[in-house]
Amino acid sequence: MLIFVSPGQGAQRPGMLTPWLADSTAKTQLEILNACVDFDLLAAGTTWDADRIRNTRIAQPLIFATSLVSAYAAMAGNAKPAAVTGHSVGEWCAAVVAGVLTATDAMALVAARGNAMSLACEEEPTGLCATLGGDRDEVTAAATACGLALANDNGPGQLVFGGTREQLDTFSAAPPAKARVRQLEVAGAFHTEAMHPAVAQVTEFAAGFPVNDANIPLISNRDGATVTNGREILDRLVDQIALPVRWDLVMDTLAAIDATEAIETCPSGTLSGILRRNLKSVTTQTVDTPADAQALFTTDLRTNELMGAQK
Repeated sequence: MLIFVSPGQGAQRPGMLTPWLADSTAKTQLEILNACVDFDLLAAGTTWDADRIRNTRIAQPLIFATSLVSAYAAMAGNAKPAAVTGHSVGEWCAAVVAGVLTATDAMALVAARGNAMSLACEEEPTGLCATLGGDRDEVTAAATACGLALANDNGPGQLVFGGTREQLDTFSAAPPAKARVRQLEVAGAFHTEAMHPAVAQVTEFAAGFPVNDANIPLISNRDGATVTNGREILDRLVDQIALPVRWDLVMDTLAAIDATEAIETCPSGTLSGILRRNLKSVTTQTVDTPADAQALFTTDLRTNELMGAQK
C-alpha cells in the first residue's frame, strides 16, 4: 500500500524550488500559487537565504507549494496513494492531494495560517524544545512540572514541548534522566494553547471556503484517525494549529493499514527518517526534483502500488 507524506515547518531549505522551476509544468503550477500570496514565492524558493525563509509567514506557504508540485509530479504517471498524511502544515498538501481543497484555496488558507500563527507569537515570547531519549512518562512529567505542553509526539524518544521562554529555560537547565533537550529555532509554541488566537482567526477565514469529501483517505495528525468527510478534515486542519501533532498515532495507523511504501514530498528527509526508524516494513522514497519523480517509475517500488492498487 502506497502512502504520500508531506513535511512540516522546519523542513524548508534554501533553493528548494530551483529544480521545479526548470520543469515547465511545475513552473506553471508555482506561478499560479505565487499569485495567492503577498510575497515573491518564486524568489523565496530560489534566492532567499535560510534566515529569511525561516519566517513563519514565508516558510508555511513555501513548504506547502513545494510539497504540492512534487506530489503532482509523483502522481503524473498515474501514481495514486491509498492514503495521504502530513506533519503540521504538511496536512494541507495532503488535503489537496485528497481532493478536499483546491490548490489555490489551500494556498490562501495556508498563507492565512502562517500570518495568524506569526501574530500569535507576538503576544508573548514562547517557543519549542525537542527532547530525545529518556523515559516517556518521566520526560512528560518533568515537562509538565515546568508548565510546558506537548506540541509534537514524533514517536519513541522524540517529543517536542512548548511554553514560555522562561519555562523552556527551566526545563533545559535540568533535563530528565537520559534525555537530551534542545531548544528549537522557531517563532513560538506552535501546536499548543498559545496558538488559540490563530485558530480563531483562521476559523473565521476558512468559513467561506468550499470543501469536497476526500477521494483518498487522510490520516489525521490529531489522533491518527482516517478521515474522508471534507468539512471534518478542514475543521481538523484549523484546530490542529493549537493541538499537538500526534505523529506517533499516524504511524500506528500506517502500521494498522499495512502501509508498505511511503513517498515523502519535497522538502523531504525528516519524515522519511522517522518512518525508517519506527516502521521497518515501510520503504521510503523522496521527491525533491522532477528527476526524482520520474525515477519513481524505474525503481523497485511495486508497480501495482504505484498504480494505486491496495493490498
